[in-house]
Amino acid sequence: MSLLKLQGALLRGTESLWVVVRSYSSATAKEETRKRWVYEKTELLEVLENRVKQLEANNASTVVTPKAQEAPARKRGVSQPAPWQAAAPTRKEPAPNLGEKSASHPSRWMEKLSKEKSIKHKRLLRLEAKLSRAGFETRLSRAGDNAAHGEEKGLSECPTKGKPAPRESRDGLDGLKGAAAPGGLGADPSEGGVASKGLPKQTPKQAPSRAPAKEKLFLEEEGGNRHRNVQLSILAYLDCCLFLGQTERAHQCLMFYHRSHARRKLLDVQMYNLLMGGYAKKRALNHVGQLFRQLEEAGLKPNLDSYAAALECMGRSGAHPQVIARCLQQLKEDGLRLEDLLRDSQHKEAETKMALKAIRRVMPDFQPPPLVRPAEICTVPLFRDFYTKAEPVSYPKLDFTAQELRERFQQQQQLEASNAVTIESVEAEKPLSEQAVRARELLAALRSRWRAALLQGFQESKLHLHQKQSGQLNLYPFLCVLKDEEYVDILMQGLSRFPPQGESLLILARELGTKVYNKYVIQKKSRSCLVKNIQRLYDSYVQLLAKDTPPDNYLPREYWEELEARAGYSPSLVNQDCVWPHSLMVQLGLHLVELLVQVLKMESNLLTPSLEPKLIPILYHVYSFRSGRQIGFIRPHPLLTRLFSKASETTLTFDSFVMPMLCPPVPWISPSFGAYLLSPTKLMRCVDGAVQHQMLLERCPRNNLFSVMDALNQLGNCPWKVNQAVLGVVISIFNDKGDEKLDVPPPPSEAPQPARLTLGGAPLTKSAWKREVAQCRKKAMETFSLRMDTLYKLSIAKHMGDRAFWFPHNMDFRGRTYPCPPHFNHLGNDLTRAILLFAEGKPLGPRGLDWLKIHLINLTGLKKKSSLQDRLAYANEIVEDVLDSADHPLTGRKWWMTVDEPWQALACCMEIAMATRAPDPAAYISHFPVHQDGSCNGLQHYAALGRDAIGAASVNLMPFDVPQDVYSGVAQQVEVFRKKDAEKGTKIAQVLDGFIGRKVVKQTVMTVVYGVTRYGGRLQIEKRLKEIEGFPQEYVWEASHYLVQMVFNSLKEMFSGTREIQNWLTESARLIAKSGHAVEWVTPLGLPIVQPYHRSKIMLVNSNIQSVNLNSRHDVSQKPDTVKQKNAFPCFIHSLDSTHMMLTALHCHRRGLTFVSVHDCYWTHALTVDIMNQVCREQFVELHSQPILQDLSKFLLKKYCARFPAEWRQKKPLEFQRLVQLLSSVPKKGDFDLQKVKESTYFFS
Repeated sequence: MSLLKLQGALLRGTESLWVVVRSYSSATAKEETRKRWVYEKTELLEVLENRVKQLEANNASTVVTPKAQEAPARKRGVSQPAPWQAAAPTRKEPAPNLGEKSASHPSRWMEKLSKEKSIKHKRLLRLEAKLSRAGFETRLSRAGDNAAHGEEKGLSECPTKGKPAPRESRDGLDGLKGAAAPGGLGADPSEGGVASKGLPKQTPKQAPSRAPAKEKLFLEEEGGNRHRNVQLSILAYLDCCLFLGQTERAHQCLMFYHRSHARRKLLDVQMYNLLMGGYAKKRALNHVGQLFRQLEEAGLKPNLDSYAAALECMGRSGAHPQVIARCLQQLKEDGLRLEDLLRDSQHKEAETKMALKAIRRVMPDFQPPPLVRPAEICTVPLFRDFYTKAEPVSYPKLDFTAQELRERFQQQQQLEASNAVTIESVEAEKPLSEQAVRARELLAALRSRWRAALLQGFQESKLHLHQKQSGQLNLYPFLCVLKDEEYVDILMQGLSRFPPQGESLLILARELGTKVYNKYVIQKKSRSCLVKNIQRLYDSYVQLLAKDTPPDNYLPREYWEELEARAGYSPSLVNQDCVWPHSLMVQLGLHLVELLVQVLKMESNLLTPSLEPKLIPILYHVYSFRSGRQIGFIRPHPLLTRLFSKASETTLTFDSFVMPMLCPPVPWISPSFGAYLLSPTKLMRCVDGAVQHQMLLERCPRNNLFSVMDALNQLGNCPWKVNQAVLGVVISIFNDKGDEKLDVPPPPSEAPQPARLTLGGAPLTKSAWKREVAQCRKKAMETFSLRMDTLYKLSIAKHMGDRAFWFPHNMDFRGRTYPCPPHFNHLGNDLTRAILLFAEGKPLGPRGLDWLKIHLINLTGLKKKSSLQDRLAYANEIVEDVLDSADHPLTGRKWWMTVDEPWQALACCMEIAMATRAPDPAAYISHFPVHQDGSCNGLQHYAALGRDAIGAASVNLMPFDVPQDVYSGVAQQVEVFRKKDAEKGTKIAQVLDGFIGRKVVKQTVMTVVYGVTRYGGRLQIEKRLKEIEGFPQEYVWEASHYLVQMVFNSLKEMFSGTREIQNWLTESARLIAKSGHAVEWVTPLGLPIVQPYHRSKIMLVNSNIQSVNLNSRHDVSQKPDTVKQKNAFPCFIHSLDSTHMMLTALHCHRRGLTFVSVHDCYWTHALTVDIMNQVCREQFVELHSQPILQDLSKFLLKKYCARFPAEWRQKKPLEFQRLVQLLSSVPKKGDFDLQKVKESTYFFS
């Protein structure tokens, strides 16, 4: 029975504890199963064999060890000392004679084991021969293919005859060492395999040397990416254990994976280094030495951090100088430099001091190298002259003193350290009824009881997990990184914001897990010296920004790096957060949700005391169908929903990173350091589970990211404030049942109720009644979601008051920039933009008031085809309506409510009123942002790429007296097609008579250049048709299907050059994805981009409440999704419009302008609109003067054709030739003169 248990233990969990990966390749699964079976049976046999040896040795009188066994065999779980450790005197003990049977007890066990071992060895050889033919021939063919292209430097040296080349990959079979057996690989017995007779053994000193530098592989070819999710789980587990001081638990986990060949492939150097660091703090030099040996057993090489941990341990423990000298000698033999160890190590200041202490015991005069970054210059052609210091440049200052900025920094630090902030809701202005007071008292009593129950249940579940100390991963460390009360606080906060319609179990679990992770990261940083170091640097950094300090010609990133060099430490080097994988956070969240469902109860007669009291759960786990799929759902009991509704609570609790920053953000200086002080943030945001973007950024040359980081820093350094006048109007309407026409959602009490009768008075049928109920429920859910979103925005705006604040920025994988705070920012809707002003004001100047008036008319949407002069004249005509709107927004003529963007128009009316009433309008200090919007910016980039004269004229790249409206042009062309079809008798064409306008086709035309499909376009048009009063709703589907075809046909006729480029991009992406690779490119700013669309990979996350399927479409170990890769490659145009925006931002900053953007809509003060327009046009011309398509072609050819797998060339030679031919055939350009853009008034207007 014990053997069966042992075998079961060996067969369990070679992947993550939480994740079971469903593979769609049956051949791969069978191969992995067979391989795992062989290795696990080997382990079981070795355990039994060792037991037999032990029993025989106990009974043997004299034992002689044969010479063949004098070489030390490395057994799993028994590690040799590291090469730099002193050889301790060993006590000679009798060892079993393996060549003979025991003299006292000749046993049949050895005979049976030998026979079983022989059978097993033959199976192993057959399996290895098969795997060798399947796997190694592919690798060798790639190697030969690389050699054919002159890439021999990336390959290992040629093997001697009869021996395989050393393998650099670290998957399960690559760890096998030794000479090759006929027809397969030799297995090194020291690695736990079984050796054939006559095969030489590899001693520990024969470890493979450091592999030479290789050419960068495709992301999907890098071996570690296949198990990235599991590796991140192991790293997170080890990190939490060490944070808690549970070094032995971390060691058990590492050994659980290290002892098995099948599991060992999941380990990397960082995991061993983490544990070394933990033992170094405990002065356990012997354990550190064992980890060095185990690192070698795993086929890995120690790196700088490994030796830093060893030297730290020696410094703390007072190791003998000879031991330290051997360690330094080993470091040198491994090709590492001591200077690099102290300069580039990820270790913290205290740890580095201990390492330095050890070094100076053998090298007393040793001095660490100064922290000086190598002189890195941005080599991007577009910025060839921007970063040169040939001419002095004085960048603008903020309107704050250095002391004010330091005080604001302290406030922001306290806010982030608390991790949460509670604010008053704007609904607090409503009068409080007696019923609400009683409900709040009842809720307070219940919450006190729930908190105690949750605390008890949480502690019991944690105690249960604590008893499972098998070395396998479990949730216990993740339930200990915070105080028990903090977990309860997170659960209670989630309960307070629970929607009445319920929430998806997966979404709820992810949110709870993410909250725990964020709080853990903040707590971890707060305990380290990182915060103090950042504070010291920030105290000096404010001198660059403050108005009371001398001007300087540094950009924020450059100045921060200079301060780091002066201080001798770099917080960015130690700010490597241990990322928790998506599956782990979901698993942790599921555990917490289970507590909520099982523990929280209330009496059933709380609101109706006459009923019999009975304890009932307040949350229920149910299943619901969404988009045809059954998903888990957590619903609140109706009694709880009624209680929350009656209480009408007026406080909201947010995570600290949800709020705007109270001080200028920390500048971005690396892909993982910048923006917030403590909250974890990445330079490039990504979907859950996608790791390829961060990997690309980290291996990208740092100087390629300078311009991108500098642009993000410039956008984030713009201070804002709230427009109190507009905010007051919005709140009054919000608290007075809202107004859907003004995008102010009504309260849930105003949600529509299902009608029981038809319009004729007849009762509804059962099916019609169900449809009516479903529609009302859907409408209620949508209204509640919109209501809460608006409540959050208004409450945050009111909380900020008159204070200035900042929005730190990062970007998506295409390079498009976004503010980090999710609810309240300038990328929001019309209402949100209307309540934002620049904190810094500037005088209007001679043309500022005119720009305000033109901007107002642009917001109305009334004069889109008119010239700027006509718009200004129209603004002067309606000045009475403008002033009436400003003075009496809710009681006057309400002209502002009738326009396209009513709230921004109201804000502009108020600004114009104050400016015109000022004694000198030109001297009036204006904080109002004026917008200049691109004219269908995606088509502008396409037309510039192809030098398409016809397309350029349609999108205002050429100068005209009046603006050309591409949307109206497409609508007119669609109308021509419709008339022809109507004359032919097409019913839907006749129905659409009089309903085709600019607004119907605008969104589809705008997004078709970014890859929108006909299906997506149909949905866009369907939404617009539903908004048209008088259009017969029964024809919506048919009409939208017809119109999307007409829109696409019209675009083909009007933009032939554009369609040619788009077809070249999409067909290139299709062939690249078909060859098995995701599409990558580099923007003109040097930013690396990869499309994260892969085939679906389902990960099953188990929990007691419900097993959840995580459907990942971003796993690089899966094949690319050809359709998504093809349809998304127009994202290349997104990266171009982002490049243009960043160029404009940096050059505007150099010229002293305040500049922010909403993608292709640029904002600045009214005073500086003309300068911004000039810079915008100059940078567009500069961008498209580069050989963009030619550079893209060269990159794709080098990336996907120069080192293409020989197997694909041989099996699909026509596909390969077509790919090479297509990528080489860049679309031809037209004869449009790009310099004309500088003269175009309506390019951006």
